[in-house]
Amino acid sequence: MSRIYVIGHVNPDTDSIAAAVGYAWLLRERDGTDAVAARAGATNPQTTWVLKRLGLDAPLLLTDASPRFDTVTRRLDTAAPPDRLQEAWSILNRTGGIAPIVSPEDGKPSGLITGLSLFNFFSRYVGSHPRRQEMRLAEILELPCHEACDESVPRFQVTTRIRDVINRIYREEHNEFLIVDESGLYLGVSRQSDVLNPPRLRIILVDHNEPGQALGSISEAELVEILDHHRLGNMSTHMPIRFSVDVVGSTSTLVSERMEDAGLSAPPPVAGLLLAGLLSDTLILSSPTTTDRDHRAAERLSRWAFVRNSPLAGESIPAYGKQVLNAGSGLETRAASEIVGTDLKIYEAGGFTFAIAQAEVTDLLQLDEHLEHLSQALDEMRIRRGLNFAMLMVTDVVNNSSRLVLVNAPPVLEDLPYPRQPDGTRLAQGVVSRKKQLLPIVLGLLED
Repeated sequence: MSRIYVIGHVNPDTDSIAAAVGYAWLLRERDGTDAVAARAGATNPQTTWVLKRLGLDAPLLLTDASPRFDTVTRRLDTAAPPDRLQEAWSILNRTGGIAPIVSPEDGKPSGLITGLSLFNFFSRYVGSHPRRQEMRLAEILELPCHEACDESVPRFQVTTRIRDVINRIYREEHNEFLIVDESGLYLGVSRQSDVLNPPRLRIILVDHNEPGQALGSISEAELVEILDHHRLGNMSTHMPIRFSVDVVGSTSTLVSERMEDAGLSAPPPVAGLLLAGLLSDTLILSSPTTTDRDHRAAERLSRWAFVRNSPLAGESIPAYGKQVLNAGSGLETRAASEIVGTDLKIYEAGGFTFAIAQAEVTDLLQLDEHLEHLSQALDEMRIRRGLNFAMLMVTDVVNNSSRLVLVNAPPVLEDLPYPRQPDGTRLAQGVVSRKKQLLPIVLGLLED
């Protein structure tokens, strides 16, 4: 397979989506690669707003890298059940011995004509009886296809993961399988030899490098490259790959730099999406993670995005940044389970598996009204995912501070350097970055 999927982490944020879209565009434009932007989960409200504002569709949803039957399916020519066997014989000669028999009325397969089914068919007409010995091949080929069709051929849906039915495939005596859609309509044929050795999906990871944050079954994919700006995880690969982790505020910054190095400028909607990812991750260039390179990338992307006839014509970086942040902030309009599950990252350290979710608001007082429901949803998420503890970081994007909600926290986290409030939350003044400010403190306590 030559196609490459460029994909961010589960629970994707705007930078993750933007980096996937932008890097896939660059690979197509610069290298002629068949690169497709994908996402490992639903877009959050902020990203949804940005995509709508720019007139862009959300990337392809790809939640699992495990090979499916679509990767080993060939759409072979077909004959109808009442057709003369001569029609199927012609197909057999072109396909290496397989002729799918499909009803033209409903598009559903009846079965396959194969070498074995033909042998069984001929044995009914050619034998020791004098009449059978005299029957000519031309007469046999005038008979209807359905008489020579093996109707017991197994059928699999095209979206089924191969590994989920691999034991059945090992037990099957058939060498070919019919592949259908969810309605049972014919899509093609798979050979057992191909099913037992399916091609791996080729994947480029952006905005993360830890297996716990990647799409499902990442170990079954062929990992081609990683482009990220977070701490190193423990991702392993079968072969050497291109691995870039850099100290900048967003992966969108890295993508824009590669575009500039290639002498290219992104189309205005793509540039606007990358700029939104950058401004979201850096809180309009005010986060401690912001570097000079991010400032230069913002100017570069705004130059490409704010052109005449663009969806963002006449905008400015501060004004556009405020629109992006406002689109993703607030606790009023979303369910508590959505808030704790949308921007969520899972980590392992010191023998603990834990999650840190983050939600943005324009006033930390918003948390007071929703604290009970958020704490309950956070704990339910922790139990459902089998985590030791969980934390919600509610960040005021206007005043650059956060309040932390913890559930089932181990005693070691009593030493967090953030004052406990009467409601049990902790006030983290000046803390807005999960990656650069909060996570290192938590890891330091757990691994001490």
